Amino acid sequence: MRSWIYLILLFLVSTSNLQAQALHAKYGSEFLRVGGGARALSMGSAQAGLANGVSAAFWNPAGLRSVNDIEFMYMHTERFGGIVGFDYGAVAVPISNNEAVIALSFFRQGVDNIANTLDAWDPNRGLNGGPKADVEQYITRFSATDMAWLISYASKIGVNNKPIYYGGSFKFVRQKLGPFAQAWGYSLDVGAQGNYGDWTWGVQWIDATTLRKIWTVDDEQFEGFEEVFGDTQPSGTNEYVRPSLRLGIARTFRFKEWDISSALDLVSLFEGREAYYLNLGSWSLEPRLGVEGLFRERLALRLGLTDLYEDPLSGWTMHPTMGLGVRLSQVQIDYGFMGFAGSGTELDLTHRVSVKAWWRK
Repeated sequence: MRSWIYLILLFLVSTSNLQAQALHAKYGSEFLRVGGGARALSMGSAQAGLANGVSAAFWNPAGLRSVNDIEFMYMHTERFGGIVGFDYGAVAVPISNNEAVIALSFFRQGVDNIANTLDAWDPNRGLNGGPKADVEQYITRFSATDMAWLISYASKIGVNNKPIYYGGSFKFVRQKLGPFAQAWGYSLDVGAQGNYGDWTWGVQWIDATTLRKIWTVDDEQFEGFEEVFGDTQPSGTNEYVRPSLRLGIARTFRFKEWDISSALDLVSLFEGREAYYLNLGSWSLEPRLGVEGLFRERLALRLGLTDLYEDPLSGWTMHPTMGLGVRLSQVQIDYGFMGFAGSGTELDLTHRVSVKAWWRK
């Protein structure tokens, strides 16, 4: 345990010294807000106090303590009418005579088949320039991808034999804009869960060490950029994403053959999202609500609300979510759906499907 504390302190010191030399990225880790698992989307992403199983590595790593067998999960989702694809995979394994759990998670978001027209423009054609003859042969295609890896740990033993549990995730981020630019980043998430009477609570400190990203640019790809377009050629830089905090409470009770779970999360961000959201200066607050009804531990029905904000056209609004899950033997299939409200209806719908499997050693 002492070596882990030293390592965390090293991360804190190194990132705080580098912030003075880096740029603040307001939406620098936005792709990770999609999360892992269709169950979470169905419940409005209210998971801090309720997260369990392999997907807890993202929502609150302390929730990994519920893993007793080897668990696998894969998820695919499409956003904005299929333009953006998102894939997630994870595995969790109990260790140390079932006193702790480790997990490995992978995320990829991508927009593929983007047209690169940098070589298709002739500045000397006509008065203001124009496309080259046979322009199609000068157009190439590339992908913009965001990837992340989480290495997570959770203890199954309560702190001082109390029902308070902890966990953490080392996070590594890789972003790539075709052949033009790429970045590496790293940070640490920490979380805790506990019980208070019939309630469970959870807290997750996201990017506790601050997410630092180092961007590099391929200068050869921008050869002649300034002459053709009259803009300054991009250059590599360092970015950092400020920590955020997820707090949650949840309660589960029995009603005949149903287990009913309700959850509330409050997500605090400190990066200056002043437009539309509940905010006080650079601090913004995002509430999330979710409920799940589980019938005989086989069939789950879920509802939720997320993304409370003030739409300039339709006023205050929230995005409704819903979904269901079916467990058959050692496999569980979940589906989640979110429809955009207000002026966001033009963004189309979000569908998410995940498959979870158990393997008993």
